[in-house]
Amino acid sequence: MRFSAELSSRAIPVLNSTACVVVIDDDTAFRDSLGRLLRSAGLHPRLFASIGDFLESEPPESPTCLVLDVRLPGRSGLDFQRDLAAASVRLPIVFITGHGDIPMSVKAMKAGAIEFLTKPFRDQDLLDAVHDGLARDRARREDDDAVSELKVRFEELTPRERTILVQVVEGRLNKQIAGEMGVTETTVKVHRSNMMRKVKAASVAELCRMVDRLKLLPRKS
Repeated sequence: MRFSAELSSRAIPVLNSTACVVVIDDDTAFRDSLGRLLRSAGLHPRLFASIGDFLESEPPESPTCLVLDVRLPGRSGLDFQRDLAAASVRLPIVFITGHGDIPMSVKAMKAGAIEFLTKPFRDQDLLDAVHDGLARDRARREDDDAVSELKVRFEELTPRERTILVQVVEGRLNKQIAGEMGVTETTVKVHRSNMMRKVKAASVAELCRMVDRLKLLPRKS
């Protein structure tokens, strides 16, 4: 994945291509068996013997689910889950292990894992978990795209339009905004109209939702 020393040094690009299932397991025979299973289900696996091999590969460019063995040479799967979370790399993880226990599975699930499967597991259980992970990653990528598009719109605003936006979201009327800014109400109306057009907000309620989604204003305690 070439996160190099910093897992977060590059974002995973979002492209409309075939979904990817990354498998990291040091058991060659088992890893190859998983690859055959995933391919038989119409999925596209990428198989790795270690976390290091995965980190040296190209980043997935499509919805991705990570099938990760808990016990691996060097850093464990649980360690890698923490590394990814610390780097804000949000890959859905399905853990697999031949030596699992309840505390381990609880720890993994609390940290956001999709599923924790103990070998031998049913093929369908793995496929169900993988499809769940892919659906979540697809939704996450679509949401990231939408937020990125919103950011581009808001970056087009002038400083005065940004000031008016904040006051509109805080519930002030045009007359109140004009008084605070020392301009005419007509001027406020013009800038407000331009601001709403640029961000493509059809109403104040929609504008508030956009601002909340972008976290442009501090939350009130």
